[in-house]
Amino acid sequence: MLPRLYSATPLATGAVIVLDPVGARHLREGLRLRLGESLLLFDGQGGEFAAKLTAIDRQHVRVTVGEHYPVQRESTLDITLAQGISRSERMDYTIQKAVELGISRLVPLATARSTVRLDPERARKRAEHWAGIVRHAAEQSGRTQLPPLAEVVSLAGYVEQERAPLRLILDPSATLSLARVALSPWISLAIGPEGGFSPTERELLLAAGYQSASLGPRVLRTETAALVALSILQSRGGDLA
Repeated sequence: MLPRLYSATPLATGAVIVLDPVGARHLREGLRLRLGESLLLFDGQGGEFAAKLTAIDRQHVRVTVGEHYPVQRESTLDITLAQGISRSERMDYTIQKAVELGISRLVPLATARSTVRLDPERARKRAEHWAGIVRHAAEQSGRTQLPPLAEVVSLAGYVEQERAPLRLILDPSATLSLARVALSPWISLAIGPEGGFSPTERELLLAAGYQSASLGPRVLRTETAALVALSILQSRGGDLA
C-alpha cells in the first residue's frame, strides 16, 4: 500500500509542489521515502493523486503530481462530534478514532466536569496537537477530506449554534436504544468528558432538542462511548453497512 499524505497546497496533475513542513517531516523521518519513490496525495478537494518524490533535503521536499483518482471515501452521514475535553491520552484517542470512523466535524467542549482546564496559550498548543492527530488519522485511514476542528467552546455556546435536525446525547438509563433512533443524514452527537455531563448541562441539552439514547446497560468510558456510538450510526446509515 502506498503511503498517503495531505497537501495544504492545491493539487493538479503535472504540478511540482513543495510539501508543507509537517508533510515533509513525516515523509523524511516517518516514512523514510527515497528519491523516485511513489506516494499518494490528497488536498481535501476530492479524490487523491499519484505522486513521485523528486527532490529532498533538510529544507524542502518536492514531489511531482501525477494522475488524479476520483475516489470517494467520505461517509454519507454528516456527523458532528461535540466532545467534552478529557485527559490528554483519552482525548487524543477519541479524536483519532472518530476521524477514522468518518466524522464530518469535531468540536471540543469545555464542560463542568472536564478535568483539563485550558488557558488561551494551552488551548492554542492543544489545538495544534489535535490538528496533527486529525491530519494523520485522515492520511492513514484513506480519507479524502480533513474534518474541520473547531475552537474550544463552552457547551452553552455550542448549543446556541448547532442546527442539526438530529441531536443526540448518551444515557445508559434512556429507554430508547441508539440502534433504534430514527436517523437523519445530519447529526450532532454530544458526549461528556470523564464523569459525563453535569445535571445542569443535561438539562441544557435536553431543552435544546437533544435526545437521550442508550448504548446498553453498562456505563462506558468517554472514549469508548464515542467509538461505539459512531460505529452504530455509521453501520446503520453511513458507510460501515
